[in-house]
Amino acid sequence: MSTLGSSIVTALGAGSGIDTSALVKSLVSASRDPKQQAITSQQSLNSSRISAVGSAISSLDTFADALTEVLSGAAYTGTPSSSDAATANISVLSGGTPAGLPVRLSVQQLATARALSSTAVAGAKSSDPVGTGTLTIKGADGTETEITVDYRNNSYSGLAAAINASGSGVTARVVTDQSGTRLVLKGETGVENDFTVAVTGAADGTVLKGLAWDNGVTASTMTSNSEPQNAKITLDGQAYEYASNTIDGAIPYLRIGIAKVSEPGTSVTLSMTQPTAGLSDLLKEFVSAYNTLSKALATATSKGTDSSNAGVLNGVSAVRDMQRQLAALTSTPLASTGTFRTLADIGITTNRDGTLTLDSTRLAAAMEADPEGVTNMVNPKTATAANPGLSKLMDDVRDNIEQDNGSLKLLQKRYQDLAKGFTDQLTKLDTQMSSYEEQLTKIYAAMDTRLAALKATQSYLDQQVKVWTNSKD
Repeated sequence: MSTLGSSIVTALGAGSGIDTSALVKSLVSASRDPKQQAITSQQSLNSSRISAVGSAISSLDTFADALTEVLSGAAYTGTPSSSDAATANISVLSGGTPAGLPVRLSVQQLATARALSSTAVAGAKSSDPVGTGTLTIKGADGTETEITVDYRNNSYSGLAAAINASGSGVTARVVTDQSGTRLVLKGETGVENDFTVAVTGAADGTVLKGLAWDNGVTASTMTSNSEPQNAKITLDGQAYEYASNTIDGAIPYLRIGIAKVSEPGTSVTLSMTQPTAGLSDLLKEFVSAYNTLSKALATATSKGTDSSNAGVLNGVSAVRDMQRQLAALTSTPLASTGTFRTLADIGITTNRDGTLTLDSTRLAAAMEADPEGVTNMVNPKTATAANPGLSKLMDDVRDNIEQDNGSLKLLQKRYQDLAKGFTDQLTKLDTQMSSYEEQLTKIYAAMDTRLAALKATQSYLDQQVKVWTNSKD
């Protein structure tokens, strides 16, 4: 028979073994999980999009850089050649192909530098003191560099190190031979890099005092072993003068290094050998690499059969714009004159799916009809806005696609901002759920307190019922 006491126990769940801690966790989980799943699902998709956009940009960069590197290599530009490397050697500088070669070079004079040496001190070592004071190096342009000589660098080697670290353009070294130890100073080549040395505060008779030199105007213990002079050359009979024996400005994209004066009446021929690689092979590789990039973009933007298997960048306008600009490569002029001006003119066309096709027969016919014109169209000696060639056109397209305020960079930034937003949402959800869990814990703690009081009341009522029942018996 049910009693009042047992009904109270049943109603309150007393003695049922309920785990209020587990119950709180279950309630919190029921509230958190749907919200967290929604956020993490969006976060996962956004992460995939960030990765896909980053991969697209990286692939485009790799493609453009590889094309530039290949076309600027000797196989497609030719190899620089000097008929007398002992007199002059040449190398190609980045950014273009030397034009106007071959040329005849004659070297009338090499560039030299001012070189000074102090009086050798017999028996001296590099660690011996040179005296204290201030040494001032003055360039031909009036620039002065002061070097303080004190206890920290008062030695031959210490002073040489201080001069080398001064940024004056003058280098110093300590030389010890059978005559003794001396300090040797040397400037940069060219008349404009001459220098003088002034010394103040040094005691008479010290090595430092003897380092003063003013181009021979006053007596000095320093000896000038070399006078500064400029290099003098002629190119095809035209005279030029340079401060250095390494000459970058005489012929665009060509570095000339001169090593000795030409014999009277002789000259050195500087030229470029013809490219050895076949242009058709390059274009085949270009089409193949381009199609790899195009197919990767197509996969990322595919609609799929439904949303579950669509590409992560499906419907993204910035990527469609990227595909559109790449597809226009075949119809964009690479040259402003000539029979062949675009890739389409020599047999490279864009398919409906965005990939390229190379018509080898048409390319062979174009190469046979005008090999120089096709070569200069694809890889001009100097790329210009009107005649960009394939490498510069690809770089221009890449730069346009990846410009800071362009649609692709803005898309990348938007996805990165979303990623931060999703992280903030999860952090906020954690805070909210922690607060909710704390609130539920307090509620159930209060309930336990009340339940304990009710259980005490129930025990009292049980006793009273027994008393009433026994008294009736």
